[in-house]
Amino acid sequence: MKTKVRELRQAAKMTQQQLADCVHVSARTIISIEKGQYNPSLMLAYRMAETFGVSVEELCCLKENMEMED
Repeated sequence: MKTKVRELRQAAKMTQQQLADCVHVSARTIISIEKGQYNPSLMLAYRMAETFGVSVEELCCLKENMEMED
């Protein structure tokens, strides 16, 4: 699944470790999400969206991901 985690994190000038600490996961989890190797749970996506001040839909590129599935 494509997400905007890397772009939002970099725009916020946060390291992967800083984001991981904010949302209570490991830096490895953030790395895996950014590489598209791991899909965040709904709660993790919500925590990240809250951190960046965006919706879960925007964070997870919902429209793009739905179009790719169709």
